[in-house]
Amino acid sequence: MAGQTPWQTTGPFFHFGFCWKGGADLTGDSALGSRPDLTAPGHDVLAEPGTTNRRLVKGERIEIVGQMFDNTGAPFTDALIEIWQANAAGRYACPEDNRAEIPLDENFIGFGRAATDKQGAYRFRTIRPGRVPGPGNTLQAPHIAFGLVGPGILKRLLTRIYFADAPENDEDPILALVPAARRSSLIATREPGAADIYRFDIRLGGPQETVLFDI
Repeated sequence: MAGQTPWQTTGPFFHFGFCWKGGADLTGDSALGSRPDLTAPGHDVLAEPGTTNRRLVKGERIEIVGQMFDNTGAPFTDALIEIWQANAAGRYACPEDNRAEIPLDENFIGFGRAATDKQGAYRFRTIRPGRVPGPGNTLQAPHIAFGLVGPGILKRLLTRIYFADAPENDEDPILALVPAARRSSLIATREPGAADIYRFDIRLGGPQETVLFDI
């Protein structure tokens, strides 16, 4: 029997039911984000244009690339990664963020979804986010929230990435809660020779395990 059926395990179901072409491209019209090799023809449809034009998104365009590894160190080949972030001015595209003094980018939704490939790799195209309020009267450093699901993960895992070249990291109230020895697991670094590409590998075990947040 070929193709996906209701009896498939949860891993393939993530790609079959949740990923779509363009889901990982927040700034353009590419098909980035889906796994055509795991879905039947026509099921990984291209996102419809809707009322936004992703090519008009304001801000510094960047790419985030990396690999996801399971608790044994093997590539996590059938995981699903979601991102959620503020726009370049530091405002989220959601009703709860009603700060009128911060401009809202009508072309930027701030949400993306990508499937990992056969090597556990993923890629997002987005913009570098602005700073958002933190506890009390603090400001958080530019960051992007990550949500992780996959086979064997019964509860959605949550982490976030910061940027190695952001001086605001030193005063971020959330990063300060992480033991100093483990903060590097939340820092994305620029790829050599590519000023607009950041690498962020996700490890679910081992000495370099990525910090996860209990929210």
